[in-house]
Amino acid sequence: MKNRLKVLRAERDWSQQDLADRLAVSRQSVNAIETGKYDPSLPLAFRIADLFDLAIEAIFLRD
Repeated sequence: MKNRLKVLRAERDWSQQDLADRLAVSRQSVNAIETGKYDPSLPLAFRIADLFDLAIEAIFLRD
């Protein structure tokens, strides 16, 4: 699944580790989500959306 996570993170000048800490996941998980190698669980997708104050659909895009 494509996503805008890397762009949103960069707009806030956060490293992958910064985002991982805010989400209580590993940096490797953030990297895997950003590169499309891993689709987050629904609860994690909601945490990401809440963190960026966006709808899930504004972050995660259909291929």
